[in-house]
Amino acid sequence: MAPKFEDKLTEEQLIEGCVKKDRRSQELLYARFAKKMYGLCLRYTKEDFEAQEVLQLGFIKLFEKIKFFKNDGSFEGYVRKIMINTAIEYFRKNEKSLMAVDLSDIKDENTAVSFTTSFEQKELLKLIQGLAPGFRMVFNLFAIEGYTHQEIAKQLGISEGTSKSQLARARVILQERLKQLETLSHEPVR
Repeated sequence: MAPKFEDKLTEEQLIEGCVKKDRRSQELLYARFAKKMYGLCLRYTKEDFEAQEVLQLGFIKLFEKIKFFKNDGSFEGYVRKIMINTAIEYFRKNEKSLMAVDLSDIKDENTAVSFTTSFEQKELLKLIQGLAPGFRMVFNLFAIEGYTHQEIAKQLGISEGTSKSQLARARVILQERLKQLETLSHEPVR
C-alpha cells in the first residue's frame, strides 16, 4: 500500500498548516504525536481518563501556541514542554495541596530508584501512577524530565524543601514497591 500524500508532509509543513488553523494539518500533527504524548500524560496522572483529558487540553494549547514555535529546538521538545505544563496546570487545579514530608523519617534522601529491573514498562508506569499526586508530580519532573528542585518549586508553587521531601518519599515508596514486586515474582506458583 502506497503512503498517502499526508504521510509525506514534513513537520515544517504540518506546523505551517496548523499556524493557518488548517484542520487536516491539526489532525495529522495530532496523529503523529498523540501516542507518545499520551504516554507522557499517563505518568503524570492516576487514571486513563485524566491522561486523556490532559492530552486533549495539551493539544488545544499546542494549536493555540504553535505560532510561537521558532525552530530553535526540536518541535517534539516543544510539544513535550506544553504537555508537561498542561499536566502541571491540571495537577494544580485538581489537587488542593502537596503534603510535606518530614525528611527525618527517610534514611537516605539521595537513594536512587533503579529502573534496571526485570519489570516491564507497564508495571513501572503503574507504580508511578500509584504514587500520591504530589509525589508523582515531583518524581516525574525531577527523575524523568530533569527539572531542578528550584524549577519544580516555582512550577508547583511550593518550597524547594517540599520538592526534595516529595522526591525522597516517592523514591522510598517506589523502592519498597519494587522490592514487593520482586518478592512476588519469585514466589513459587501453587
